[in-house]
Amino acid sequence: MTHEVPTATGPLPLRHNRTFALLWAGEGVSVLGAMTTTVVVPLLAVTSFDAGPGWMGLLTAAAWLPWLVVGLPAGAWVDRLDPRRVMVVADLVAAVAVGSVPLAALLGVLDLPHLLAASVASGTCAVFFRTAYGAFVPRVVRAEDLETANGRLYGTESAMQVAGPGVGGLLVQLVGAATAVVADVVGFLVSALCLWRMDPATLRPAPERPAREPLRREIADGVRVVARDPYLRFFTLQGAASNFALTGYGALLVLFLVRELGVAPATVGLLVAAGSVGGLVGAAVATPLARRVGTARAMRHLQVLGGPTALLVPLAAPGAAVALVPVGVALVGVGVVGANVVRSAFRQRWTPPALLGRTTSASSVLNFGTMPVAGLVAGWLGTSLGVRPTIVGMTALHALVSLSVWVGPYRRGRDLPAGVSAAAGGRAGRRPPRGTRR
Repeated sequence: MTHEVPTATGPLPLRHNRTFALLWAGEGVSVLGAMTTTVVVPLLAVTSFDAGPGWMGLLTAAAWLPWLVVGLPAGAWVDRLDPRRVMVVADLVAAVAVGSVPLAALLGVLDLPHLLAASVASGTCAVFFRTAYGAFVPRVVRAEDLETANGRLYGTESAMQVAGPGVGGLLVQLVGAATAVVADVVGFLVSALCLWRMDPATLRPAPERPAREPLRREIADGVRVVARDPYLRFFTLQGAASNFALTGYGALLVLFLVRELGVAPATVGLLVAAGSVGGLVGAAVATPLARRVGTARAMRHLQVLGGPTALLVPLAAPGAAVALVPVGVALVGVGVVGANVVRSAFRQRWTPPALLGRTTSASSVLNFGTMPVAGLVAGWLGTSLGVRPTIVGMTALHALVSLSVWVGPYRRGRDLPAGVSAAAGGRAGRRPPRGTRR
């Protein structure tokens, strides 16, 4: 008697795609937990350990430092392994690392170095998770659904960024900052469970790869593609500079609100949540805007909107003028998240699947590698010059970087190119047919 072996069916349309629904739900809960921590940990450092600008910069740097250390090899390893399993392991290890914070607080041994160590450990897990995530999404959804899928994923992340800080501030008031970190642990566990429950038969088959080469050569392949392709190169350099500026002022934002604007901890969460609404709007408008005006034009419009408006943040003052913080953060979020939706779909089509993990990590090393440096620089400048002048400088830098879109490779034209990057060994990129232009 023989048994029929089921064959892979591949991704279904989004409305029937249970695998995408699991990815979507798990990521949403995980981001909600993570966003509570972005408020809870700084508040814990400021209120329990009287941390100043230097420590706040170190805590920010610790979370992003792993990109500089393991970012490049992570891409090569992800391309060799099952990305879903990589993501599950990363979630479980991160849950243990973050869970050590409330446990240490319960035992009375929690201190700032422990917070730094937990941040480094969870940041290392994030390197592997985010690299695998970028390579996994195209296997979960059909190519024609990438914009819509990315819009939903980014939209949900933005919605959780709205809810998370408010939930974090409320939890700090109810149970204390150290115990509130448990929300992040729950998010990691839910994400791992959703990934584990996926049916592999509903995934696009893993791309065929040539014989395994030495790790150094595989890493070099990803770096070469990013360095030679004008679009990937520009996205990487622009993202690196923008992330430096955004992380720099973000590292001092809670301190700015509490110490200089006199905002209460619960209100800090509400203000950060209100600012995060912009990301939700950006994710919602990105796909229809790109379809209406073209992908290149949409990128230009969104980045110009999300650049100079950052300068509203350091103009805030005690009283009603505190509202300039969420307004500025919201407008930045519209531009940054909206552009990320369009950029992500383009990158997933533009890069051959077998190289996606390595090119993603090569870009991310620069994109995220500037962030620990930004935390350290912001901490030093905040101590030397003051918190507000440092935020002024960082937001001004972000504005200038965003306006560089007018000198980039998509400074003209309606759409980003179609096809596969010539630098990746594919056919040369081409513009869409004339009939699609307006």
